[in-house]
Amino acid sequence: MTKIYRSGEVDVSALSGVDLSLERGEIAVMLGPSGSGKSTLLNLIGGLDRATSGRIWFNGTELTEASDRALTRYRREHLGFVFQFYNLIPSLSALENVALVTEIAPEPMAPDEALAMVGLKDRMHHFPAQLSGGEQQRVAIARAIAKRPELMLCDEPTGALDSKTGIIVLEALTRINRDIGTTIAIITHNAVIRAVADQVFTFKDGRIADHQRNASRLEVSQVSW
Repeated sequence: MTKIYRSGEVDVSALSGVDLSLERGEIAVMLGPSGSGKSTLLNLIGGLDRATSGRIWFNGTELTEASDRALTRYRREHLGFVFQFYNLIPSLSALENVALVTEIAPEPMAPDEALAMVGLKDRMHHFPAQLSGGEQQRVAIARAIAKRPELMLCDEPTGALDSKTGIIVLEALTRINRDIGTTIAIITHNAVIRAVADQVFTFKDGRIADHQRNASRLEVSQVSW
């Protein structure tokens, strides 16, 4: 697929001829410098933007020509998003932040169950200002998984965290992949994260410069940080 943005009189190519497949139940890591096309790709997969050309499929359904309403339903029913910045509502507790999503999901898990999965059972009544950065990110992950998404799209989920806290966040993501079978795509600048993935895509100048499949995945605790 390709994605071209128009800036004044200039066309800027964000993606050029990218072709990839995310396999059900796997973890895919996408590496590459800023501006290499990783976030653009996640926006296209997530139905937040439309490709200039090419096709995107999800479980046999083509998304490329889907209406805005159909894309909204796709995001609501099938996807979870985790970003570098947590986007929590400051006036709501961790439990209430997660509950907001469960109110619109077709078959959600209980908010307290989602928070327990990311190790925050004892912090669920705290407000964002009372939580560390890593805890806030785990609330954001719990909010995403409470919908029981088939696919989670994570854009630099550890980018604002120190390495120790980032490890805790990655452990939460890999646990979700293992326990409920969610397919996870992770954008990161941190190349060591590739060891926890099934597939690794390296981006450069809007293209996939390298694709590798790991023979086996390491546990987060086994990775040399």
